[in-house]
Amino acid sequence: MSERKVLNKYYPPDFDPSKIPKLKLPKDRQYVVRLMAPFNMRCKTCGEYIYKGKKFNARKETVQNEMYLGLPIFRFYIKCTRCLAEITFKTDPENTDYTMEHGATRNFQAEKLLEEEEKRMQKERDEEELNNPMKVLENRTKDSKLEMEVLENLQELKELNQRQANVDFESMLKQYKEYEEEQKRQEKEEDEQELKAMLEEAQSRRLLQDSDSDEEPAQVSPHPAAKPKPTDFLQEDTEPQSKKLRAENWEKSVGKLNSKPQLAGLVTVKKQNPGSAVANGMGKLPALPSTGAGSRSIPLPAGTQPAPAAQGSSLSLLGAYSDSEDSPSD
Repeated sequence: MSERKVLNKYYPPDFDPSKIPKLKLPKDRQYVVRLMAPFNMRCKTCGEYIYKGKKFNARKETVQNEMYLGLPIFRFYIKCTRCLAEITFKTDPENTDYTMEHGATRNFQAEKLLEEEEKRMQKERDEEELNNPMKVLENRTKDSKLEMEVLENLQELKELNQRQANVDFESMLKQYKEYEEEQKRQEKEEDEQELKAMLEEAQSRRLLQDSDSDEEPAQVSPHPAAKPKPTDFLQEDTEPQSKKLRAENWEKSVGKLNSKPQLAGLVTVKKQNPGSAVANGMGKLPALPSTGAGSRSIPLPAGTQPAPAAQGSSLSLLGAYSDSEDSPSD
């Protein structure tokens, strides 16, 4: 296992590195590298925005016949993410930046353009001063005037700061606090006056009402009339109906025992001679019909039971008696 991690190789004693054949590669050969976009750019073909930091598989080559202080300059080829158009840019070691070369335009480089413009103006000025001594005098006078203006502006700012420093902020805050307290006190007094006026007005109204009540006393009933309940009419209507229903149910189940016309049609009377009736001691009462085979049976009302024969039927006697009273006497 230990020999797997060995980094050194074995070289025999007769090894000669000059005998190793060398590959003849072109100087402008290209390598495939992985890089990120160094700045924001926009494709000229389709208008697609490519933002800084987007990763690409680029081809890298060395620029021929261009160097800066012995440092080589490299060119990179990338493709647009939308239309696959080729975009190229190269390194700029002089300004420690990259320069756009072909296929796209660089965005957000206003600061860089301003710096380039300032450098250009400074270079032109140095060239003019080198060949024209009068130009040097003019530039110096302009610089002196600009310096005087800057000093004056600075002096004004200092005076303004001193004026603000002389202001006593504590006294201003104290005066404002006193003013607020005075305003609150006035508002409180006004509220108390309004409250006092309202109490006096209410008291005067009460006195007037009391005087009016003494002159014309109102008659108050000792016992107020009882208010009728809203459900009284329901009770009045339902009570007689409930009584009627009870009476009808009783009549259906038991029947009317003392009703004259019902029992009158149920009892049959047998005529007898008055002599036999007197002999028997019954007086005017007729004899009850026998319950033999030749006689008719007396139907009873619904819900009643027939009485035993030995004791006699009170219902039949009552019916017979009522019939005898209705019949004409002999």
